[in-house]
Amino acid sequence: MAAQVVLWLTAVICSCSFAQSLPATTDPLPKTKIDEAAAAAPKSASVLDDPLTGIVVNRTVTVLGHDFYREFSGFWRQKDISSRFTISIHERPSARFGSEVWVEYRQNRVFHAFLPPARAQTERISAAAVEIVYQNIADSEVARAMFRSPDLAPEEL
Repeated sequence: MAAQVVLWLTAVICSCSFAQSLPATTDPLPKTKIDEAAAAAPKSASVLDDPLTGIVVNRTVTVLGHDFYREFSGFWRQKDISSRFTISIHERPSARFGSEVWVEYRQNRVFHAFLPPARAQTERISAAAVEIVYQNIADSEVARAMFRSPDLAPEEL
């Protein structure tokens, strides 16, 4: 019995010393500038912060609109910071002129275009739309960060 206790204590001590000698696990991916900026930024919760981020809402109704949504969201997901913003894609179809599509971020239109009835240009238009939306959201976030007045809304400036 005493031999079993000694054997058990030896196993526990060896496993503890082995666990201390292991290197600490690190993240295998390198840090990006966005990760560094997010770590350096103060963490302040606000009522205006969106609790669900990184969502692309599909509010399209036609095949042309669904194609635009699929292409747009594919290009959007390739962006590094796409998981930080929630956007919605809306469509107003027209049998004669194609479809009117727009992208909204925080109830503001950041992209608005008409898609031709032929679906051949949808991929090119959605790739350009991603860049425009990305730039407009970045400008909007900079303006929102720079302007803090309890008396005025940003559009009242």
